[in-house]
Amino acid sequence: MPVLIRSTYSKFLPLLRLRRAAEILLRSIGRPGAELSILLVDDTEMMHLNRQWLKRSYSTNVISFSQQADDFHPPDNDLLGDVVISIDTARRESANAGTELEQRLEELLVHGLVHLLGEDHELGPVEAERMKRKEQALLSALYKELKMADLCINIDHVATVRQARGTAEPDPVTAAGIVEMAGADGIVVHLREDRRHIQDRDVRLLRQIIKTRLTLEMAATEEMTGIASDIKPDIVTLVPEGREELTTEGGLDVVTLEKPLTETVTRLHDANIPVSLFVDPERDQIVAAKQTGADCIEIHTGLYADAPSSNIQDSEFEKIVVMARAAMDLDLRVHAGHGLNYRNTARLAAVSEIQEFSIGHAVIGRAVLVGLERAVREMLSLVQKGYLE
Repeated sequence: MPVLIRSTYSKFLPLLRLRRAAEILLRSIGRPGAELSILLVDDTEMMHLNRQWLKRSYSTNVISFSQQADDFHPPDNDLLGDVVISIDTARRESANAGTELEQRLEELLVHGLVHLLGEDHELGPVEAERMKRKEQALLSALYKELKMADLCINIDHVATVRQARGTAEPDPVTAAGIVEMAGADGIVVHLREDRRHIQDRDVRLLRQIIKTRLTLEMAATEEMTGIASDIKPDIVTLVPEGREELTTEGGLDVVTLEKPLTETVTRLHDANIPVSLFVDPERDQIVAAKQTGADCIEIHTGLYADAPSSNIQDSEFEKIVVMARAAMDLDLRVHAGHGLNYRNTARLAAVSEIQEFSIGHAVIGRAVLVGLERAVREMLSLVQKGYLE
């Protein structure tokens, strides 16, 4: 990862949001691949660093150490430098200003980053004013984009339990209400051709009662396109579908199916329905998705989630990061899902290009043990903060 965050501070900190902010800032300065190190310390450690490196006998809120030598310039040198922030000071300053700690950390990160870019407010009033303008421009760019990813919960497996006995319970429509009350940003259902879990009745009732947004996953068939055009979910995600599969096994082959998928996307757009395509993290598939006219992609995270070793997981993670950036460059909204659980989601939640997660099986499975509301709130904590509260 280009952004490395280390903390010698013992208390919980909003590291996930800070990492996303740093990635957005690197894109804003045209250096998305640059390496930036952020160190979070207390006042005692900050005073020690000031004394050791800057010959100051006091603590400061932030200091920067540039790794840019005069004879190396981007892209020759991709190591930007280090920003050190005192959490103690940031906490006091945020309290005095009546703002959240997260906001003050972001302001100090911007200040430190602008120092790394060669500005120094201590050189005089002209330099101070120039640095202030750069900070304001970066903060403006940051807050236009900075938002933690949404979490949408797939409730298919509530219907799977119902269908196992052919009864009316548990009702996925009731489950959707609990999911919304727990704070999720949306509900996801997959209406399959064989109707193995979610039924037409479920989708129609969900369209009437949910207050957030409804994502309908479906195959790109004539029947499903007609149903979607009638029900009008907030967004449709087109997925591959096989009768014998236990769950969706991979992304769409958009390269091969570009023409029929384009036709389906056009029909759904005619019904005023945005469209996402479920794709593997492969550049040619993402480019083809753009060619269909789709508004969004959902990156298939199954290989990352099911990786048999940490090395393979790291490799799959990097593929997702690179392809999420490629999709954003094509002006596609980026979602992610499949196989994500309470152990592997937080790492992806730090990727600022991912704007929404679709997670189902892990949440419903945990709900069996701790209850649905708690299971959703715990996953929300991972997506928004990076740890379980």
